[in-house]
Amino acid sequence: MSGTIAAVCISQAKGTRKVPVPQVDVKANWGIVGDAHAGKWHRQVSLLSISSIDKMRQASLARGLELAPGDFAENLTVDGLEVATLPVGSYLQAGNVLLEITQIGKKCHHHCEIFKQVGECVMPKEGIFARVLNDGQLAAGDTLSVWKGIPVAVVTASDKGSQGQREDLSGREIASMINEIGGKVIAYRVLPDEQELLAQALTELTDQIGAALVLTTGGTGFAPRDVTPEATLQVIERQVPGLPEAMRRESCQQTSRAMLSRAVAGIRGKSLIVNLPGSPKGVKECLQVIMPVLPHAIEILRGTAGECAR
Repeated sequence: MSGTIAAVCISQAKGTRKVPVPQVDVKANWGIVGDAHAGKWHRQVSLLSISSIDKMRQASLARGLELAPGDFAENLTVDGLEVATLPVGSYLQAGNVLLEITQIGKKCHHHCEIFKQVGECVMPKEGIFARVLNDGQLAAGDTLSVWKGIPVAVVTASDKGSQGQREDLSGREIASMINEIGGKVIAYRVLPDEQELLAQALTELTDQIGAALVLTTGGTGFAPRDVTPEATLQVIERQVPGLPEAMRRESCQQTSRAMLSRAVAGIRGKSLIVNLPGSPKGVKECLQVIMPVLPHAIEILRGTAGECAR
């Protein structure tokens, strides 16, 4: 499903009409640069379909008001795509910009200018709100499509890697392989083997950055500074033991040392976190095992697929 961005609008203050502009810069985990609604929250960008605006045209014309893009304080006026019908958790893409729908409709504690003049407003019921997962630019005329991929974050735990003393080949391997299942890397971190730093990064990547899948590499062995599993257990809400069990089972066919892996996997909110080995070879072997089930796992977790049972 796709439509066209009929107008891109911004305002300097909340609660006012927005003004159409030719083009805007969009920043991940922030919103549209220069817009009053940008910030580190869940309603960074607002969208409204032209079909929703059309529902109010007759009432507005009767009061001598001609509606225009931005009048409902929407950032993106969309033509050809009924954005209000999309469920929370859906993704929208326009060029490099990736949006995640976080809310449909809103409560109006202070009525907008349209409501005051017309007596009603369509935005509280049919406007949608999104957060930005990937940087880019937006302009009127851009195609806006429903995106069915997986936003992925990669975390490499390596003291030497974080100091620039070792090239991160494992993280690169993950980024290359995840494309096969429609994954798009929206965030990448190389961190020292420090439990608190790793836990903070995992929390940020899931709660704020919006990664549906976080894949870590490194720090899953017996060495004193291997603490990736501990950092993961610190932040997840539910464990998913089947994934690391499957990886260890298959890897043991290559080397008996695979049984020494302490990798874990688990769920935080609507995100899945999985620990992978620290070597490119180990990453490839283990990720190949679990990749076929990851899209379905993410769909179930985010509520965009049916039940597993047939």
